[in-house]
Amino acid sequence: GDDGSYVILTWVGDGTGVSHHHIHPTLCKLSQNCLSSLISTDYGKSFHDISHRINHTFIREEFGVSVGPGSSVILTADTPVVDNPGGIIFTSMDAGATFKFIQLPFHLAQPVTYHFFNPDYLVALSIDVSHSNIISMTTDLEGVTVVFFDTDERGDLVLKRTKDLGETFTTIHEDIYSFGYIGAFLFFSVMEEPRSPRVMYFSSDQGDTFSRALLPSASTEQFYSILDGDEDMLFMHVDNPGDTFFGTMYTSDDRGILFSKSLERHLFDGQRKSDFTNITSLRGVYLTNKLDLDGRIRSVISFNRGGTWKQLNKPDNVDCGEQVKSVRWCNLHIHGEHSRNNRIVPMLALSEPTAIGLVIAHGTVGDSLSSSQHPDVFVSSDGGYNWRGTLRGPHHYSILDSGGLIVAVEAQREGQVKTIKFSTDEGQCWKSYNFTEQPFFFAGLACEPGTKAMNVSVWGFRPEEDGQPMWVAVTIDFQSLITRECNDQDYEQWLAHSAEGGTSERKGCVLGVKETYRRLKRQSVCRNGRNFVVSKKQSSCLCTREDYLCDYGYYRHVNTSDCVRQPSAANKSLEMCLNGEEDELLTAGYRKVPSDRCEGGYNPQLAVQTVIRPCGVKPSPGPPDKSTSSVTHFDTLVSRFPTLAPVYRFSNLRVQDDENVVTVDRESGTSSNGTACQQDSDDVRVILVIYDFIKPPLVCIFSHVLKLLCSYFARILSNDI
Repeated sequence: GDDGSYVILTWVGDGTGVSHHHIHPTLCKLSQNCLSSLISTDYGKSFHDISHRINHTFIREEFGVSVGPGSSVILTADTPVVDNPGGIIFTSMDAGATFKFIQLPFHLAQPVTYHFFNPDYLVALSIDVSHSNIISMTTDLEGVTVVFFDTDERGDLVLKRTKDLGETFTTIHEDIYSFGYIGAFLFFSVMEEPRSPRVMYFSSDQGDTFSRALLPSASTEQFYSILDGDEDMLFMHVDNPGDTFFGTMYTSDDRGILFSKSLERHLFDGQRKSDFTNITSLRGVYLTNKLDLDGRIRSVISFNRGGTWKQLNKPDNVDCGEQVKSVRWCNLHIHGEHSRNNRIVPMLALSEPTAIGLVIAHGTVGDSLSSSQHPDVFVSSDGGYNWRGTLRGPHHYSILDSGGLIVAVEAQREGQVKTIKFSTDEGQCWKSYNFTEQPFFFAGLACEPGTKAMNVSVWGFRPEEDGQPMWVAVTIDFQSLITRECNDQDYEQWLAHSAEGGTSERKGCVLGVKETYRRLKRQSVCRNGRNFVVSKKQSSCLCTREDYLCDYGYYRHVNTSDCVRQPSAANKSLEMCLNGEEDELLTAGYRKVPSDRCEGGYNPQLAVQTVIRPCGVKPSPGPPDKSTSSVTHFDTLVSRFPTLAPVYRFSNLRVQDDENVVTVDRESGTSSNGTACQQDSDDVRVILVIYDFIKPPLVCIFSHVLKLLCSYFARILSNDI
């Protein structure tokens, strides 16, 4: 609430209907039993107080609840650091029906993480009260734990890796300034000389080898930001010189080394916010905003993973308005993170992998994105090719039943709410339902993660006479309204990307593949159900130039698909470091888009000549040898293009990518998950806990002299409370 009270809401399990709600009223002291921990086992229709099961403990607001696979959940108590030698966690394997109390010999610095393949093991990071120099620790998909910790010198961090749950460690590199990972890529920036600009290295093999990225030069006032990434490629933003609030977007190859220009004048505001959005309901679709030469912000969309961008089509049911001189300059423009941060809209664009082609977003129609023009809600059913205006004014919205149901609540800054709107035909028609006779101030929509649920809870609060807010949750079960289960006659075959047009042979071909989905007909009013699974048929397409990006040193000529060599790179070869050996790249100017699966057809010729010269960064066994100089010199990645070593800063990634990325920036001293990293101590201590629910935890302590001390702690209480 506006008075400082808050609710932590977390869903536990898949399809269990179990949710946890931890309520912290205003002016509540830790010594008072005014905290409420509630559990619901029926999708929020009823609640039971479980505060006594955790001794009425105050749960941390920022990372108090960690949900694991199955029905496991961990609650982290907000324990005062000064008065307690360690923190407290409560573990449950039955979704909160019972809890085990565990007294930790340290205080947690970030959320407890479950091992990807063995959820019986946990990884925790601790920061000593007076020695808060830990940066980050992460476990990748291969089960390789990467530990990153500090020394007393800025830019003198050490990146280490373990493959045996902390028994042994390997040093990847010293003198690290910042590091992170996203998708299949591990990356770090390093200062090759004291007080010099930082350079960036990438690894796609869990840190076995690193190669320096080929990117344009960047001065010390510029920065890089990784926008998105997966197993195949990265989207990278390179800031333009000066306070321009824009830069250039690049896409990488599948090794994270070669980068191609994707979009110029990409918006990146002064608060380090980008509107870049991955439309997850259709493969290859991305949406973002650019700052044009006239100073106006305009939306662009790509249907081929950043290969080409174009403006969004104007919805047929929305007029351009008198301020637009020509229909030629009238398009739909979508509000993104920049607008939400400035409270113009309450939500970002929403899409889900199980709701094929469905996109919901706030936008305006006209020459450009306007903050003065009232934002409305728009819906696309074909992944962003075509849009229609569907709700006037800003709303909170959610997708249910794998796209068969959309719900929305109007955003009221001052007033109270009592009505929810819903649509069963992808936003063409809406009906209203009054869910309460006593309106309340809206706080949020809550539905089970994913889109399979048919229940949604509307959260809010009513002010009481004593000034304390009374939290209210109303759950609407749409199964009582939509009672019929869908059958085969309710579905149709839909060719994705067919709105692009083209010949019958090329129609629907994107990234080398045609995809035909089985999805619900718009006029069918029925339930997909929890067992609904997206099904599709794929067929390969012949390769064309559209299946290729322009290689490093090339650009796509205006209004053509031809890649032309940049004048500054004419008649020059390119040397790069791959897997510890220096390769010379001879290219025809085209590089296949990562994940493109076209066959036959166009095939540009390129050759790679290997020159056996050592290069690259490889892990070294054992603790690193400290040299008398803090300078680490690399004889790697020789580029014959005139470039400067780039400086490197990370921005926080999108909320939807937080589970897939960790970034750490020593300049700000803050990791992307909000963990503060102080730099005022000459001693460093990292405690790595690998905890088995049956065995006592293994606690590994790293001192600033890089000695590893491991011991077992048996102070674990196993009683249920």
